[in-house]
Amino acid sequence: RFPRGFDAIAAGRADADDITPPNGQFLLVRRLGKPLGCGAVKPLAPEIGEIKRMWLHPKLRGGGLGRRLLHALEEEAAKLGFRRVRLDTSAPLHEAVHLYPSAGYQEIKRYNDNPYATHWYEKQIAEGQAIQ
Repeated sequence: RFPRGFDAIAAGRADADDITPPNGQFLLVRRLGKPLGCGAVKPLAPEIGEIKRMWLHPKLRGGGLGRRLLHALEEEAAKLGFRRVRLDTSAPLHEAVHLYPSAGYQEIKRYNDNPYATHWYEKQIAEGQAIQ
């Protein structure tokens, strides 16, 4: 979807320590044992986590699984002690641009230097709170 390709390092790299407990978490979506999606939450600042690399195989899109993955990442963020989560996305990722506001994310000013990002979002979360 990116006419000039996608360089994951330029988009903001996460070290393994950033996406494993107690710092963060990486989730994998599997169907019949085959990995078909993923997402991670990592520390960004005190009490602020960042959701990165949320992705689903195109065959799984449109059935609500993206929303379920997003909620699972929010729940993991709350368990890790984050009170807010941020994320970014790009205009060509139409599903993401629609999903995040409909899941309670508010658009905010640019908070990183991801060259692919065109939208930045934030959502308040709290441990033990039902995430909507």
